[in-house]
Amino acid sequence: PPVKRSLTIAGHQTSISLEPLFWDMLKAAAAREGLAIAALVARIDAERIASPTPPGLASAIRVWLVGRMTDQ
Repeated sequence: PPVKRSLTIAGHQTSISLEPLFWDMLKAAAAREGLAIAALVARIDAERIASPTPPGLASAIRVWLVGRMTDQ
């Protein structure tokens, strides 16, 4: 089942529910990029908001992570 975690993004607290696999992938991606998880999520959030029809944040994170897997 999804695990809910709280992060501070752009100065405000938010909760995100992701499956443990996606939390593990997010942690690994943040380490590869030399960022804190919150900083990487903030970057993903900025990309999400810039899209014409922004998805939910959890969905945007999942899509971003899967996209990075296929790029490797």
